[in-house]
Order: sequence, then structure tokens, then C-alpha cells
Amino acid sequence: MAGHSKWANIKHRKGRQDAARGKLFAKLSRAVEAAARQGGGDPSANAVLSNAIDKARSASVPKDNIDRAIKRGTGEIEGENLDEMFYEGYAPGGVALLVQILTDNRNRAASDVRSTFTRNGGNLGEPGSVAYLFDQKGYILVSGDEDEIMMTALEAGAEDVRSSGGQYEVISAPSDFGAIREALLGAGLEPESAEVTQLPSTTIELNERNAGQVLRLVDALDELDDVQEVYGNFDIPDDILATLADA
Repeated sequence: MAGHSKWANIKHRKGRQDAARGKLFAKLSRAVEAAARQGGGDPSANAVLSNAIDKARSASVPKDNIDRAIKRGTGEIEGENLDEMFYEGYAPGGVALLVQILTDNRNRAASDVRSTFTRNGGNLGEPGSVAYLFDQKGYILVSGDEDEIMMTALEAGAEDVRSSGGQYEVISAPSDFGAIREALLGAGLEPESAEVTQLPSTTIELNERNAGQVLRLVDALDELDDVQEVYGNFDIPDDILATLADA
């Protein structure tokens, strides 16, 4: 999990760039639709949907778009036949990547992901080759008083609270994510980042050369229309990350 908060910050900045390119709305709407299809249209009872809605709102996706996506997911209105799957592979430096796909064309998605790995120095792996390195968890990054954060989060069901560069990472089961986030908000603690994500059990620290190669591959995968998220088990030191972020 080391470095997850730093990577979350990079993704947040990149997300603003994606929004300017107009590609983010469609991806976020697809995520809302898929979450509603899998767990129902009530965000209070579907943590994955609640998370998808929050991400869409934070990117300024219009409320009507979100509502239509939920209705497509629940079958109230006709929607795409979307398949969710994960591709697994390796980036330069031995970094494991888990790529979440939502697609209406499996063949296109497979071809695009495979060629993107190949062009950027990675290797697509077999199913199960890296998935065991990741666990689906609720993840909240928050600043504030350590005792207050720990007491609030643990009482609400958090599995762990860890210090991370002056901030705190709150880890939970996906089913407890919504309640913990609401408890923190109720205590006046505004999360900087909050999502249901895939956290790595171990991480690989990268040097500047490998870090640049890994981020280029991740960026190329992110650009694919069928790719929803790219998860990796890499950690990039602060000084290298700052250099890459300004590049």
C-alpha cells in the first residue's frame, strides 16, 4: 500500500486533464451503470455505486447523466451490454498491473490492451498471474488530528488507520466504506481522496527510469476507451514523483 496516496494525487491531477479532453464523462458514466447493474440502484446500500457517483460528481458529470446511467444499470431504460473483466500484466521493473475493463466488445478490448502493453515495454499475463497481489478495499485519505481520525474511523468499522506523510490512510472492507466516509464527514474531517479500490499487498520501489516507463504504460492504458482503472503495486519516491509530475 505504500505510495498509494501519492499515486492517488497523480491520478487526481491527471483526471482533470482527462476531463478537459472530454473522455472522462463517458468512463465515469459507464462505471455508474455497471455498479448499479451489479449491486442495485440505491447508493446507500451499494458502496461501489456510491463511490462511482462520487467520482462522477467530483468530475462535474451532470446529475442527469448520472441518473440515466443508474437507470440503464437497473434496466429502467435501455443501456449498453457492458462486460466487466480484468486484464493482468507486468510493466517495466517487474511492476504488476491490474487493468479493469468495461466494454461492449471483448475482442476490441483484448486487442487494445495487449498492443498497449507490448508497445510500452510491458507484458500481458495469464489470468491469475497478478490478481492475487491485490485486495479490494475501501480507501480514504484524510488530514487532521490523529486521535480523532483513528477513533472516528475505527468506531465506524475501519480495518486500519496508517500515517502517510502527514496524512492518514483509512482502510476498510468495501461494505464499510460508505459508513466510514460519512462518519469522518460528520466529525468535520473532509477526505482528500475516498474510493473503493484495489490495494496491493506489497509494493516495488522504482528508480526514475523505471518510474517514467511505468507511468507511460499506465497513461497509455488509461487512454483506452474500455479501460476504467489501472491498479499497480509500484511505489515512487517523493523526489522522483515530483519530477515526473512536473514533466
